[in-house]
Amino acid sequence: MAQIQRTPLADQAAELLLDRIRAGEWQLGQRLPGETTLAPQLGVGRSTVREAIRQLAGRGVLATRQGAGVFVMALDVPEDWDAVLRRADIISVIEARIAIESEAAALAADRRTASDVRAIRKALEARAASATSIETHVDADTAFHRAIVVAAHNPVLLELFDGLTPRLRQAMVEMLRIRSQYGGAADQQRHESLARTVIDRQPVSASHESREHLRELKEALS
Repeated sequence: MAQIQRTPLADQAAELLLDRIRAGEWQLGQRLPGETTLAPQLGVGRSTVREAIRQLAGRGVLATRQGAGVFVMALDVPEDWDAVLRRADIISVIEARIAIESEAAALAADRRTASDVRAIRKALEARAASATSIETHVDADTAFHRAIVVAAHNPVLLELFDGLTPRLRQAMVEMLRIRSQYGGAADQQRHESLARTVIDRQPVSASHESREHLRELKEALS
């Protein structure tokens, strides 16, 4: 027979603190009162308050700074990234790509190395020869764009790009199956132009080429 499970006090205290943060009692970056103040307010001991704070720190809401106290880092628990992407429509994903890749292209034009140039050219050639199947083409196209993001030498932008890839791949494959046309000469020339602006160290043009390409993709998907 199933039994009623009692929620640990620390879990309850963490939820009470989170409710107060959500309600606006403390603002972003504000320092929380000390344990001696919070404990009687929550009706628990100081050790339970410490555990509740540790839980919320692990969830990205609070941060403990040695010798300074506990500070609010977020006004709610950040939602799981995969859950956000599963719920997002493809237009939202493309708009996120525009933000990420247009900046990455500009940075790549400034920072690209000889090794990056070789990788971009290799990915561009693979993309040109990828019309054997829709899946192959989508993967080759993604690899090309990723090579440019890698050349930006910004790990955060690369992490964001990689996070979008599974959701984008699914949508692109579905779209191309409906359209049944992909990998044409004009599309490849657009990608060659983007590669050239990065290789020739033209950050403004690189950002523009990336933005325009993705804008056209967004319109095609709308």
